[in-house]
Amino acid sequence: MSIIGWIILGLLAGAIAKVLLPGRDPGGLVGTTLIGIVGALLGGWISSRYLDRPISNDFYDTATWLAAIGGSLVLLIVYRLLFGNSRERR
Repeated sequence: MSIIGWIILGLLAGAIAKVLLPGRDPGGLVGTTLIGIVGALLGGWISSRYLDRPISNDFYDTATWLAAIGGSLVLLIVYRLLFGNSRERR
């Protein structure tokens, strides 16, 4: 799968991660989308590098989707922990 495929997968994985973790995000829609893209790339890299699960060239591979969604969830949680309180009114 090319980098364009990973970006598209990341957009969808970011949306799924947002549905699984509802609430306000400090970055809004753009921030969540970027987290989804980076999370998909990170999840795919971790899966292929450390879990000995080679990434398939097939866009519809379940393991690829789980790695992308998992990476997006992890980044979204870390992002909320680091920057979650920055948009609250005082």
